[in-house]
Amino acid sequence: MTRDGRTITNPATLHDPTPFGYSHAVSAPGELVFIGGQYASDATGAPVPGDFAAQVDLAFDRLGAALAAVGLGFEHVVRLGTYIVAHDVDKLAVLGKALHARFGDRLPAQTLSGVASLALPGMLFEVDAVAVRPA
Repeated sequence: MTRDGRTITNPATLHDPTPFGYSHAVSAPGELVFIGGQYASDATGAPVPGDFAAQVDLAFDRLGAALAAVGLGFEHVVRLGTYIVAHDVDKLAVLGKALHARFGDRLPAQTLSGVASLALPGMLFEVDAVAVRPA
């Protein structure tokens, strides 16, 4: 258990998920806060053109801004949903690097979905989150 009451569980009976940027199970006491899908967008909501890595970084910046707006940070995130257009192993490495840069070794639970497309043309990546406001 961490000092904020969060418990990260990666059972020995399952593979080690940390190299891939996630944990199998995370629990924490407090109020749940749901953050809707964030993507590489400009001030009007239009997708910002760029390669996959640039879009991932900007989407996580937007996620950080949404968390900050409710008084939270990446350290409060317990679950992520990630959506990758035309997913392949090279994109997984890019995502893993971005996750470790923001979460360190306190990786949230995560589900990654490879998708054919996202809501707007040009979007290559989207992320949503569940955070916990400490009790």
